[in-house]
Amino acid sequence: MDSGLLNGGTSWKLPGCQLEASTYSGSELSIGQSSSKQKNKEVVDYDMEWQEKDSGKAMETSDPEDYGMMDEDDLMYDDYYDDGDCDGNDDDDDLEYDVMDSVAYDQFLAAKFDSMDLPPGVEVTVPWLAPKEPEQPQPEMPISYRPKNEIEHVIERKFRAFKQFDTVPEFPDHHFLSKNCAGKKPSKDWVKRVQQDWKLLEKDLPDTIMVRACEDRIDLLRAAIVGPDGTPYHNGLFFFDIQFPSDYPHNPPKAHYHSGGLRLNPNLYQCGKVCLSLLNTWSGSGCEKWNSKTSTMLQVLVSIQALVLNEKPYFNEPGYASSANTPTGERNSLMYNENTFLLSCKTMLYSLRNPPKHFEDYVAGHFQEHGGIILRACKAYMEGVIVGSKIPDDEEEKEENPQEVVEDPKSKPPPPASYSFRTSDNFKTTLAKLYEDLLMEFTVKGADTDKFLAEKRKDRQAASST
Repeated sequence: MDSGLLNGGTSWKLPGCQLEASTYSGSELSIGQSSSKQKNKEVVDYDMEWQEKDSGKAMETSDPEDYGMMDEDDLMYDDYYDDGDCDGNDDDDDLEYDVMDSVAYDQFLAAKFDSMDLPPGVEVTVPWLAPKEPEQPQPEMPISYRPKNEIEHVIERKFRAFKQFDTVPEFPDHHFLSKNCAGKKPSKDWVKRVQQDWKLLEKDLPDTIMVRACEDRIDLLRAAIVGPDGTPYHNGLFFFDIQFPSDYPHNPPKAHYHSGGLRLNPNLYQCGKVCLSLLNTWSGSGCEKWNSKTSTMLQVLVSIQALVLNEKPYFNEPGYASSANTPTGERNSLMYNENTFLLSCKTMLYSLRNPPKHFEDYVAGHFQEHGGIILRACKAYMEGVIVGSKIPDDEEEKEENPQEVVEDPKSKPPPPASYSFRTSDNFKTTLAKLYEDLLMEFTVKGADTDKFLAEKRKDRQAASST
């Protein structure tokens, strides 16, 4: 656009673009976004020197057509008319602009001012000339709204980053929170001994035990213990709240089990009581009892995992140990293991739906990683495999059985009398229901359940066809 137009004391209008400029003999320029003379106008002061500088470029005539600005052939780009859509009528000019999208339309209008040296502030009155504000960073999307593969990645990343031992600021849901053991400022010896236990836990915890200590209440701990393989507790998670008493280490720590209202072991009560000689909550002698000089918190946690969550918990019951290795005792032990595994599955569901504070990431990641083997175990047990038997994963089955081999029955030793035990129908029925719940929860957490979901669809199709 020739800047001389702004100095001729006249008005001009671009057909169809709704942009109007009026010039006056004074030092004011009005640019608006509406063709109305009464509305949406803004008066902008500009320097008279700028007007005089460019006045030589202006033509003497006040006829708009003499500027070449009102000629439609000059207004529109040649290639725009080459489309054959325009018949040269002024009445169709507005339609030509409507064909352009908003971006092209803005660029077209902006190009009209490229040759002009606009005074400061004028471009602000035109929206498409105003500088764009920097884009604000978007807040992180809640995990529940993310795509499934991204959710799986986040769960896995947090699980891998979960430390075996760490400190947390507080424990709002700790069982012993309201029971302040010290009652007054703890002694230096007490603090020193507790810190020694912290260091020992941080250094020597096995891979299957996780601990969180409280910074504000150093007398409080929380531990997650993974059920050992070869037991009815395999791959389960079991949580314990611990408190160091004010006279620690002269007396052992106090422990509370997160039972969820279930009793899946003779030593773990529904109320949360933990019966263990090392805690002085059960009878024992010698090294089984707590020793203020040698016993440690690490020893307590390892003992719970090895002695309580064992292969045959039935014999932990007082008076039942004498029946070990007898047909009746072994048969009762297998029946107890069936019920224990059912309770362990219910405990898994309880932990998934109500993870203890500060262990949410660990619970989700643990069952994402171990969900597949748990489901394989469920299917194997429903087919008659003894609870607690080793269940190989898919890769192990391929490696161990590259080809189907027929074994000579005479080469296998006869099974012990206890293995004549047959899985009960009630156990299979109950486990089948729990299997469906576990499959759903593990799938949500991103466990590898594709094979099990495919089998479920196949079973449904087969059932619908009959």
